[in-house]
This record gives sequence, C-alpha cells and structure tokens, in this order.
Amino acid sequence: MAVLLFRDDPYLRSCEAVVVAVRDNVIELDRTVFYPLGGGQAGDTGRLGDAKVLDTRKGEGETVLHLLDPGAARLAVGEKVHAEIDWERRHRLMRYHTALHLLGAVVKAPVTGGRIAPDKAHLDFDIEMQKLAKDQIEAQLNALVEAGHPTRADWITDTELDARPDLVKTMSVAPPRGAGRVRLMEIPGVDLQACGGTHVANTREIGTLAVARIRSEGKRNKRVTLVFAEEVR
Repeated sequence: MAVLLFRDDPYLRSCEAVVVAVRDNVIELDRTVFYPLGGGQAGDTGRLGDAKVLDTRKGEGETVLHLLDPGAARLAVGEKVHAEIDWERRHRLMRYHTALHLLGAVVKAPVTGGRIAPDKAHLDFDIEMQKLAKDQIEAQLNALVEAGHPTRADWITDTELDARPDLVKTMSVAPPRGAGRVRLMEIPGVDLQACGGTHVANTREIGTLAVARIRSEGKRNKRVTLVFAEEVR
C-alpha cells in the first residue's frame, strides 16, 4: 500500500518517494502526490526525477501506477526519486471537479455519468431536455462560485456508506472502497457526497463558468458540458 498524499492535501505538488515496483515503464512508489484516473477525473501527469509521467492509473489496493515515457531512463526498486505533478494541469482538474459538484446541486436529477478533463468537464443527467436551460444553469452555477463556499473532506466507514445510499450521487461511478473507509466531499449547504477526487478549497477558486453545450446522449443521458468562461472564444 502506498501513502496517497493527494487525499489529505490536493495542493501538494511534489514529494520524495522510493520506488517499490518496476514493470517495464510502469512504476509504483511508497508514497505519491499523483492522483490516478478514477471517478471521472483524468490521472495526473508530471515527472519522476528526469522521467516524464504520461499518465497514472489505479493499481491493486492502495497503489498508483505511474506510466513513464517509454524512452525514459529505467528506475530501479529502492531508488529514491523526486515526484512532481504538472500543477497547472492538476489545478484545472481540481477546479472542474468542484464545478461538477456545483452542477449536480443546480440540476436536480439523477447523475448517470461524468468526466473531468483539463479542457472541459461534463455530467450526464436522467432528465427531460426541455428542463435544461443554459442561461439559468450558468447563472446559478456562477452565483455558487461567487458565494465563496468552502469545501471540506471527511471520512466514513464502508458500513456507514451502505446505510446512506444518498451519498452516492453518480449512478455509473462508484466511490473508491476497499480500505474500510470512504472519503466524503462536502460543500456545506450545497452538496455532500462520496468522492475520492481532488478539489479546490473554496468555490471562488473555480472562476467564472460557461455552459459550452447541452445535448442528448441517449434516452437517459442529457449532457451538460462546462468550460472556463475566460476561454470561450
């Protein structure tokens, strides 16, 4: 099991770590700041020493697989490395992930899926298309952003989560389990749900949002895509 430092401090950009496993260009560390692909959020990129980390995935149990550039110099088990994420990219993912929690609070419908990428993020809702009004969604979202709501993380046991199915908001994405406890992400008065992703400390940090598009992705999937307003052309 690795120490997953991003869980307690998503603003931590780097750490010193020891290589514990090597398989071709896939590296496991005893501790890491890299968030692996999961919960709809893209995995972090960055560097392990001089080697580029092109992607990160979940390994067995509490481990993270760091996928290095195939041309990078080989690392050895027991070697100490400086692990550093691409902070600008991570921060965008944090802003978008928190924005999707706000979107889920604004659109009162079951969430059937979602994805957070560095350039955009979306949620899919089981709702009638005519109930999704772009201008109204944007106004409500940005009011929550400007209100400067704090965010906070907490933990509950697997048993407590089983007794609170309302804490699982996304039908297609299960919260990370298996360690006996599950992480909650709360925006007090706005949203509370099981979520293992990384988030900003205050909604104002997200910045002004724009609804890029609303479209049907099937009978039970109406997709609302968000972008940062300053990047709309």
